[in-house]
Amino acid sequence: MDLYMIKGEKLQSVEVGNFKLEIELQSLIEANLDIIFKLKFVKSEFSVKNFRIDTLAYDENNNSFVIIEYKRNQKFSIVDQGYSYLSIMLNNKADFVLEYNERFQNPIKRSNIDWSQSRVFFISPSFSEYQKNAVNFKDLPMELYKVTRYENNMLAMQQISNKNATENVKTLKPSDPDKEAVDREVKVFSEEDHLERINSDIRILYEIIKEEIIGWGNVEIEPKKKYIAFKKKRNFMDIRIQKKALKIWINLKKGELNDKAQICEDVSERGHFGNGDYQVSIKDENDLSYVISLIKQSYYKNR
Repeated sequence: MDLYMIKGEKLQSVEVGNFKLEIELQSLIEANLDIIFKLKFVKSEFSVKNFRIDTLAYDENNNSFVIIEYKRNQKFSIVDQGYSYLSIMLNNKADFVLEYNERFQNPIKRSNIDWSQSRVFFISPSFSEYQKNAVNFKDLPMELYKVTRYENNMLAMQQISNKNATENVKTLKPSDPDKEAVDREVKVFSEEDHLERINSDIRILYEIIKEEIIGWGNVEIEPKKKYIAFKKKRNFMDIRIQKKALKIWINLKKGELNDKAQICEDVSERGHFGNGDYQVSIKDENDLSYVISLIKQSYYKNR
């Protein structure tokens, strides 16, 4: 991808820069985890047993830990290393909880963490084709991010996506005990996981909403354990699919939503799964157009 800066009626080419040292990239990501990934920074160079983790982060949305590794070497195996990190985490949960609790004033219990949503992120200026192909599995709890630095102090972050993957990671290689243990506990969810047990009317209602929202452009769908997230830079709506209704969270702060019909609940002061202070349930198409108009407000606010 070529990048240009507009100067009047002329385009000026922006050249690609580089990170001289891995630690330079690491420090930049750690200082901006909330902006880039909506994660809390826990620890740099976290050591447990014989492993050293570049960055340990925490995902408050999923109540889970995220391990981040920065790589310049294109020869390492994404899958082997990713499973090794997940295995060491699951076998040493108390160490991860202790590290979190020593950093933050509000302690968490090991039982409150959703270990099934544990993830490993690999960040690098480049990946080999072998490494890119390694994420082409629908249930792989690992993500690749290509980072490009430009000479005008711009940074581009691109996820190497496996959104259209259909193959199961179990077909990748013969099983080993550590991998099997991780696969039993860590789960990557799909849309179908949320849709398979609902009646046809609710499924059709979901598909109508989904088709409308996708038409707005540049919408990413990200299935989570408790809901399906619709996002641009950040989630603008989350849907929890129930047997007889769709529960929707609109990601706006209290007072930001123009809800003239007042059909949304204020959940700003009570626990809920999705993002935002507004919740609405929909069972049929009666309020569909109005609910979609509410969602669109969040779409424009969060783009």
